[in-house]
Amino acid sequence: MVFAPGEKPGNEPEEVKLQNASKQIVQNAILQAVQQVSQESRQREEKGSGNRGSFQLGVGELTKKHEKK
Repeated sequence: MVFAPGEKPGNEPEEVKLQNASKQIVQNAILQAVQQVSQESRQREEKGSGNRGSFQLGVGELTKKHEKK
């Protein structure tokens, strides 16, 4: 095995620990993000029917104002 300057043969287990910890942190962050997006999507669906109507009305009003000019 070849080691870079300043790297010691005894560091490999520590590197493996750090890599495993990094992987775990990334996996946890991804899982948390997916859960958050899923929760936000569910909340939007629950509120969606009321909000979609008002949003569409808002867009229509903007279009009408633009046509008047």
